[in-house]
Amino acid sequence: MDNALGDFLRARRELVTPDDAGLAGGHGQRRVPGLRREELAMLAGISVEYYLRLEQGRDRNPSPQVVDALAGVLRLDAEGTAYLMSLAGPKPRRRPNRRQEHVPESLGLLLQTLNVPALVFNKYSDVLAANRLARALSPDMVPGVNRLRMLFTEQATRDFHGYWEQYTASAVAHLRAQIGAETDDEYLHALIGELSLKSDRFRQLWARHDVRTAQHVTFRIQHPEVGPLELLVEKFQVAGPDGLEALLLHAAPGSPSAQALALLASLDVS
Repeated sequence: MDNALGDFLRARRELVTPDDAGLAGGHGQRRVPGLRREELAMLAGISVEYYLRLEQGRDRNPSPQVVDALAGVLRLDAEGTAYLMSLAGPKPRRRPNRRQEHVPESLGLLLQTLNVPALVFNKYSDVLAANRLARALSPDMVPGVNRLRMLFTEQATRDFHGYWEQYTASAVAHLRAQIGAETDDEYLHALIGELSLKSDRFRQLWARHDVRTAQHVTFRIQHPEVGPLELLVEKFQVAGPDGLEALLLHAAPGSPSAQALALLASLDVS
């Protein structure tokens, strides 16, 4: 975590092939995945020595022009470029202690009035509040659980989710987007360390350094009581300093999933 900028550059460099960069396979026999450092430096218009300092963490504040050039070669989208900019900027002041997060009382009341599954979670994917229908829908939507931990370490949760590979990739990319440049975080370190030890899939995804928040995904599950559901996902930022998010799930009107969701709502689930 001490060299977040260098780690990101190295990981993304290894994902860009010479053909992607217009190098027609590169020069000579290749011993590394993706682009070589000197190839990336050449394409970005900077010296190899300077790029090496960036990747090794000996220079942590490249200019916006250099960041733009690197982002172009690395084929980053707007969100990836913004993330790279945040890593290259001044490091956020470290918070001495993790603050106790609170769901606003009015939002907690609102969750209970909604007739769709709804929950609130923090940037680490700890569930802080959920309505009855969310708790009935999925075991990883219960207040007090960490959704990432359940997704990557519980076989029952994996079996529960359809398209698990896609879902896990989105979840890890979203975690990176949520934490941004605030990598000096003991709680985050502990969570990543635990998941990296327990899950090969998490370790591989984390090493890719994908960043993505705007995810238009379908939530697919195989519910033991009402059968398969395909639900649309809506996410909203909760106003306030804690970076909380609200998640709502709903089905297309008249669809089999809407009928299954209505059946689930009719069951006596506390």
